[in-house]
Amino acid sequence: MSKSKIAGATVGVALVVGILGWMFTAPYLGNTGLARMPGVFLGGTLTEAPSDFSPLHDTVQGPMIMKPAGFPPFVNYLSWVGTPEGVISATRPDGGYWAQRLRDRGGDGFLRIGDATYEMTATEIFGEERIAMMRLWAGGRSIDQPAYPGSEPLRDWEVFFWTPR
Repeated sequence: MSKSKIAGATVGVALVVGILGWMFTAPYLGNTGLARMPGVFLGGTLTEAPSDFSPLHDTVQGPMIMKPAGFPPFVNYLSWVGTPEGVISATRPDGGYWAQRLRDRGGDGFLRIGDATYEMTATEIFGEERIAMMRLWAGGRSIDQPAYPGSEPLRDWEVFFWTPR
């Protein structure tokens, strides 16, 4: 074998190992500055949606995992609040991929909360209802303040309400 073929095969193997490593370690890269990096696998057990999502917020700690329907697979962690009718999520108004993908594809997706995965539909919320949901999502923080240094005030964030399909 020539040196160029060996180099090509080595690069190919390295790419495959790198991609597989990313697929199995994503969707969340922690507080490394790349926390918005998506993953591929949602996991969990497909479960019928509960009649009230609010108790889940008290029993399941941490973010939920979201996957919009369709290809390519895309999984991301989101902050959330359960309500009797569904789940509130929010995102910065920065043209992020997951929010745009939900808008473009009708809002269908999956939410994993704990070990349960639910088939859901996200609806973007506007107007005064958005402000009311943002206050719930903010959990007592002022919506006139940024969520973290460098972000927009929470009142400007985009709000999505997830309901069972």
